[in-house]
Amino acid sequence: MSQQPAFNVIGFYTGINDRAHVSYVQEANRWLAETAAKHNFHYDATNDWRNMNPQFLSRYQVVLFLDTRPDSADQRKAFEQYMENGGAWIGFHFSAFALTPSGYPQNWDWYHERFLGAGQYKGNTWRPTSAVLKVENRPHPVTQHLPDTFRSAPNEWYSWQHDLRDSAHIRILLSIDKSSFPLGTGPKQWEIWHSGYYPVVWTNTRYRMLYVNMGHNDIDYEGKTNRELSLTFANVLQQRMVPDALLWLGKK
Repeated sequence: MSQQPAFNVIGFYTGINDRAHVSYVQEANRWLAETAAKHNFHYDATNDWRNMNPQFLSRYQVVLFLDTRPDSADQRKAFEQYMENGGAWIGFHFSAFALTPSGYPQNWDWYHERFLGAGQYKGNTWRPTSAVLKVENRPHPVTQHLPDTFRSAPNEWYSWQHDLRDSAHIRILLSIDKSSFPLGTGPKQWEIWHSGYYPVVWTNTRYRMLYVNMGHNDIDYEGKTNRELSLTFANVLQQRMVPDALLWLGKK
């Protein structure tokens, strides 16, 4: 007789734009299904954002945004209500992106200002590069099985409009260690970071949530093969964090 899953997780994704993000979504859905079987939770995935409604969300204890965010007013309202009423969420990489003007403008203050706290996207490193990450908050369920510092999988790292250290509600769990600098290879010089403070994983104490900046696989664009040059969950140390996060959020 099979054991009843301890909780249910739903991953929302779009999986259309940017081969690096599509690669990550495909990898994440495979990996999360395997991880669910190992850790006794149930994982579903959908690219139909019309499922962002109260009836559908009521079936799940944790919602994931694997690449994008809801755009319609009704979908956004449903997600806000879900989180305000005690739901749980993990967002990866591009799910926090907002830039006005762009195809993903900052037109959702609750999400980008109150919930994530980061405001708009400010910049990024290029090419996707491994970084040394530093644990900023211990003990915490998300960081409990991580060493003080570790080298990540290659990623495109984001910077943000707001300094998250200024928020009373944000708890930064991982940041880029200064030993990573210079971070990025260019060719544009402003996409190589030489100094600064860059949070990459954080939570907001007002909600049951976690944002993870990782989620951009390295792709062979230059050689025009679109071959995957890296996988996010191939990093053994980094992948310890996600099951711990899901177990923390999924079990009330």
